[in-house]
Amino acid sequence: MTTEFDLGALLAERGAERYELHGRYLNHQLPRMLHTIGFDKVYERGEGAYFWDADGNDYLDMLAGFGVMGLGRHHPVVRKALHDVLDAQLADLTRFDCQPLPGLLAEKLLTHSPHLDRVFFGNSGTEAVETALKFARYATGRPRVLYCDHAFHGLTTGSLSVNGEDGFRDGFAPLLPDTAVPLGDLDALARELHKGDVAALIVEPIQGKGVHETPPGYLRAAQELLHKHKALLIADEVQTGLGRTGDFYAHQHEEGVEPDLVCVAKALSGGYVPVGATLGKDWIFKKVYSSMDRVLVHSASFGSNAQAMAAGLAVLSVMENEQIVANARATGDSLRSRLAALVDKYELLADVRGRGLMIGIEFGKPRSLKLRSRWTMLQAARKGLFAQMVVVPLMQRHRILTQVSGDHLEVIKLIPPLIVGEREVDRFVDAFTAVMDDAHSGGGLMWDFSKTLVKQAVANR
Repeated sequence: MTTEFDLGALLAERGAERYELHGRYLNHQLPRMLHTIGFDKVYERGEGAYFWDADGNDYLDMLAGFGVMGLGRHHPVVRKALHDVLDAQLADLTRFDCQPLPGLLAEKLLTHSPHLDRVFFGNSGTEAVETALKFARYATGRPRVLYCDHAFHGLTTGSLSVNGEDGFRDGFAPLLPDTAVPLGDLDALARELHKGDVAALIVEPIQGKGVHETPPGYLRAAQELLHKHKALLIADEVQTGLGRTGDFYAHQHEEGVEPDLVCVAKALSGGYVPVGATLGKDWIFKKVYSSMDRVLVHSASFGSNAQAMAAGLAVLSVMENEQIVANARATGDSLRSRLAALVDKYELLADVRGRGLMIGIEFGKPRSLKLRSRWTMLQAARKGLFAQMVVVPLMQRHRILTQVSGDHLEVIKLIPPLIVGEREVDRFVDAFTAVMDDAHSGGGLMWDFSKTLVKQAVANR
């Protein structure tokens, strides 16, 4: 008996119920939030750096699915690889053989990290971090991992233990016995290392929350301190890796930095099949997998599946053949420099920072009395509302999707697909300039919308 399933018919019949279904069966706060800020769009399709709605309007994606869509949506090379691997009908996930695709992807990944030797494949960024935490603890025989203030490494329990934002941690204690140190503070790192129980420091070369880069020389000096005390350096490249910052890995921007463990995910998926990878030194893996009795001491049910491996291989092929890293560097430099030139023009614009196509736009208290009083009103209701005021008209008036960089932050983070070029730079800068002109005019729809945001913030207290 053949079972029939028509996905197209199901979507045609029920697709219009998307927000109602989500509110009823999934996270009910998501549709509520989207309705409030006017982001409750109905997208029909996506390609490259754009979405389209039913009326044929295009939307520029400057978010890339939180960095997952490094090559944009539906890259033809990745699509073909997935069709090919499905058509091949491989004997996948038998658990008692060694398929070729995981080894080929590991080999390819390691060519970009010649100081590392082995790879563990899981299913997400937080799982890649969990693997690194486990491996570092076991390899060093020590219990404690250091992390930086305002860090974000994932939301599963181990990763949450090295999360620098209380808003994510609240209510989920007890967590693992880990300790925060200020980003860039070598003295604080040294004090913790002298206690003798530190397994590792985990650090994002550029923090996703607020887009804060490690100070020049910090990673190399931290690595030297860690190794002196027989502790490890873990580089979380889940968001910054695979070309995002204009280098294949962000830590490679600083000469001489060779992390003991590197976590990647997001863009490696091609936007299709979840995948995470933890790259590490040979001696660490051999200590964890020290005997045949320990062959499954750390594993993942869907890890190394053929679809994810095929997507990853296709992504790396595209990155090489289409010079994606170089494009991210050049386009990012152009976008950042054009935005930075606006800082002197707009008193509400405090800073533009970042590297490659990971850019933070920070807003700050204005000088003029009228703007300052409105700024103060927003800050009293909830810090971060002005940045949200900018995000909303970028979407509603200019059809550009962006995000506030973190809770209670007056920072917008731009992490578009790495394939964007001058056309997208022009569109974003023109739209951002128009929104800032409106904000500084003292009137207009932006400040009217601020009343809705203030009411919402007060209601949520």
